[in-house]
Amino acid sequence: MSKNIILTNQEIEHKIKRIAYQIYETFVDEEEVVIAGIASNGSIFAQKIALALSTISTLKVSLCEVKVDKQNPQLPIQTSLTKEEYENKGLVLVDDVLNSGTTLIYAVRHFLDVPLKKFKTAVLVDRNHKKYPVKADFKGISLSTSLLEHVQVVFDDNGDDYAFLS
Repeated sequence: MSKNIILTNQEIEHKIKRIAYQIYETFVDEEEVVIAGIASNGSIFAQKIALALSTISTLKVSLCEVKVDKQNPQLPIQTSLTKEEYENKGLVLVDDVLNSGTTLIYAVRHFLDVPLKKFKTAVLVDRNHKKYPVKADFKGISLSTSLLEHVQVVFDDNGDDYAFLS
């Protein structure tokens, strides 16, 4: 099976910076924003966005890891922050790849139980194969792929990140 590189490390870094600026523009009136990443790759992507956001803005950035059972997304979702810690704040829900929208919509539903000032979503790769009416407010790249193709994002410990299509 061949790997088609769709995003290089440099391109991913550029997308992270661009998304960070978009988030800053959206939340410029806020004092604090919560960046909530869906485990595990979405959480890594969220950390990278939070770091970029901290360097370009005066916003207080809080990180939150969101654990969703991707095989059974209707099961209770766990977050590293309590509901009180993100209540009445701006929140960005982050994942690496938006495939069918199943994971994202169940995670969105979880956060709708708490009053938020603003709520946005961000993904690195949007595949345009939605089963649910969910969209990414901030996205690195949109791809029209076949259902047989698979998009994978690799966040390497050595900082050599890339995304490929197989």
